[in-house]
Order: sequence, then structure tokens, then C-alpha cells
Amino acid sequence: MRVGLIVDSACDLPYEFTRKHDLFILPVTAVIDGQTYTDDHDPVRTQEFYQSGLLQKGHQAETRAFSAEQIHDLFMEQIVTQFDVAICETVARSRSLVYQNATEAMNSVMSHYQEARKASGREGKFAMRVIDSKQIFAGQGLLAAHTLKLINQKVSKNALRHEVETFTDKIYTCVIPRDLHYIRERARSRGDKSVSALVAFLGKALNITPVIFGQGAEGKPAVKTRSFAMAAEKVLNYAAGRVDAGLLTPYVSLSCGLTWTEIEDLPGLNRLRDACERNGVELLLSQMGITSSIYIGPGSLCLSLAAEPHTFNDFQ
Repeated sequence: MRVGLIVDSACDLPYEFTRKHDLFILPVTAVIDGQTYTDDHDPVRTQEFYQSGLLQKGHQAETRAFSAEQIHDLFMEQIVTQFDVAICETVARSRSLVYQNATEAMNSVMSHYQEARKASGREGKFAMRVIDSKQIFAGQGLLAAHTLKLINQKVSKNALRHEVETFTDKIYTCVIPRDLHYIRERARSRGDKSVSALVAFLGKALNITPVIFGQGAEGKPAVKTRSFAMAAEKVLNYAAGRVDAGLLTPYVSLSCGLTWTEIEDLPGLNRLRDACERNGVELLLSQMGITSSIYIGPGSLCLSLAAEPHTFNDFQ
């Protein structure tokens, strides 16, 4: 039985990791300043996007999930013909139409896959499940890595689905938005008034950088700092402490909307690497993809891990 894993382009993981594990990326399209980018995690295209300066206009960007028809065609051409079981993990359904469109596409595929499967030479039935990851960015990456571990352990398809659906509630995520003004403008363009003008002004004028902490896509400010460097160090120190205390899966996922030089200079990164090495944990370090960079803004950071219940301040 060959099992395939599908994620959408809001899922941040190292490119080499996705290639090694044959991870299928469901693209999202971004339109900025009249230019269209299809975010399929191609590293060359991502680098061109960073270097173009278009991310500075990201709050004006329109991101479009592939339609149910487009996803149906991708599933029929590239999933049904290669796998016997497929798991599709989408960005939190509260943040995107990907889950809805993928579910609609799956229902259509399950009614019409027989001919395509027969033509490709694959025998037997095909099974598929679309799962709301309840995560964003690095959190999606962490769930994907854990899912791949389960697939490699050859758990049954029912056990795999159950484990993935329950495990996502054990993931904790830290987000550091670099520019609250960007977040506010991006929210306004989408009709989201959750970030007030006053908060954006204070963040820009006083250089306040919050750390947003919580489970999944929902979080609250855990601490406010006077600089991005201070916030990053607190987050990476938190992660190092949590790694030493124990995790529920041997991965920490960290994605940054920064150049690789800036990433390597992050205060606390080496401490986190040392903690991971001591405890047999793999640090999944990546540049943010086009989709997540647009959503949260240039220069931001997202870190996720899975652990028993705790608070951010438990590891400060």
C-alpha cells in the first residue's frame, strides 16, 4: 500500500525535506502589483519573489486558493495514479478556502477515480481523506513531518487518520510579526478589523514586537518586547527549554521571512540547535514560502512544536 501526503503552499518546510519524502504541494496563487506567482515551493521562484521587493506590497496582495475543479484535476492526474491512500492536510479552514475546495474535489474524485487508476496500471481501491490541520505555516510543517513519520511506521489508514486528527491539537505555535502596521493593512484589505490602528501605531512608533503564542492558528500575545531580536531570542530559548523538557514528536519547525544570513544570525538559534542535538530532535528550518510571507509580512518568524500542556512563560 503506497500512502501519499498532500499539503498546501501555506505549509513551511525545508525544500530538501519535501523532496526527500515526496511531499505533494497543493499550490496557491498570489497576485501582487499586477504580477502573478504560483506558490508551489519552488526554491528558485521563492528566491526571485524575495529579491523582487514585491513582498513590501504584500498587504495589497490577493491570494487565491486553487478551485475545486483545479484541485480535482491535480488529484486525478498525480495522486490517484500514484498512491493507494492519500492524506491531504490543509491550512486552518478558518483562514482559507483550501479545505473547502479540497473536500469538494475529493468527493468528486472518489466517484470517478476508477478509470484513471486503471489507465495508469494501478490495481485495487483508492482511499482519501482531507484534514483541517488547524495550523498555519510552521505548524502545518510540524504536522506534516509527524504524519510522514507515521506513514513510515506503516500504521493502518484508519489509525493514521485518527492519530493525525487528534495530534494537531497538541501543537503549540509562536509567531513574531515584524511589522504590526503591515498586519493591520493586510487585515483591512481582507475586511478583518482584529488589529486596531492604535496597536499598529504603537508597534511602529515604540518598536514594540509581540510574541503571539497558542495552539494552532489561534494565539494571544504572550510577551511584548522592544525589538525583533529580543522577541526572537525569547522564542528560541522557549523552544530549547521545551525540547529539553520533552516533545511529543521529534521535530521543531521554524520558518523565517528572512535571508539565510539573517536567519543564521538569530540570537538563540545555536542554543536551540544544541538542545535538538542533545535530545535527538530534528530542527526543520526553512525560509517562509510566498504564501506565508504575504500573510504575516516580511521579516516575520513562526515556530511550532508538539508537547504536553504548558505556557510560554514556563520556559523563560
